Order: sequence, then C-alpha cells, then structure tokens
Amino acid sequence: MVPSRSVVHPIEILLVEDNPGDIRLTQEVLKEGSVRNHLNVVDDGEKAIAFLNRIAPYRHAPNPNLVLLDLNLPRRSGLEVLRMIKTSAVLRHIPVIVFTSSQAEDDINRAYDLHANCYITKPLDLEQFSRSIKSIEDFWLSAVELPSE
Repeated sequence: MVPSRSVVHPIEILLVEDNPGDIRLTQEVLKEGSVRNHLNVVDDGEKAIAFLNRIAPYRHAPNPNLVLLDLNLPRRSGLEVLRMIKTSAVLRHIPVIVFTSSQAEDDINRAYDLHANCYITKPLDLEQFSRSIKSIEDFWLSAVELPSE
C-alpha cells in the first residue's frame, strides 16, 4: 500500500481570516485532527494575494493545497482574492472553500460564479463552528485528492 500524501508531507492550508477568534478555533480543531496539515494564516486580502504570489515577505511561502477564505476582509475582499486565484493559470487548480459569515444570496452566487469549490456559512455557535471545520477536514483533507504543487 502506498502511503497517502498527508503521511509523507503535511497538507498545506492557507487560512485567509481576520477574526482572531475564528483563527484560533480553526487552528485548534485542525491541530487535533487526524490529517497532518500545516496551517498558514493571513489576515487580509492584500496579504493573501502576496502569499499566493510569493511576494515579500512571503517569498518562501509554500504553495497551498487548499485555501479557506473569508469574504469580509480588510484591504481586499475575499471575492477579489477568489477572482485572482481562479483567473491565474498557476493558482486556479487550488481548491478554495469560502468559509464566511455571509448568508447573502448575492455573495453565494458571486462566489460560485468565480468558481469557488464550495461555500460554507460559519455557524455562530462554537460547537457548530468546530463541527464545520471538522467536516472540512473529513471531506477536503481525507476523502478528496488535492492537487500537489
């Protein structure tokens, strides 16, 4: 049996989130998970674009295998970041999970129009939030074959 990719190398995840509480909870849930991962965090849209394009100070940033993207970000919106990812020949293969508090139908439709791989509304309840992150891990980090670098 060939070892799974996550056994050999951790799955690189980019979390684009400006809420410190959501960052901390996501870190905790993924750290306790069964899939080896390395979580990189940026807290605004400009930093996300710099990270993904390996612009200083992110010149040596790893290529993420998965992006968890909030829509409500400072400096550039999550939709702008999503557009940049999905129109880039180099980045468009990276799955992007929109994980945001917005339930607005317009946001959902625009995210899918920009080729988001899925859209999950963040639950307000702490336990439900943890379950949502766990379900992302169960599906996107365990069941799905993610593109490699």
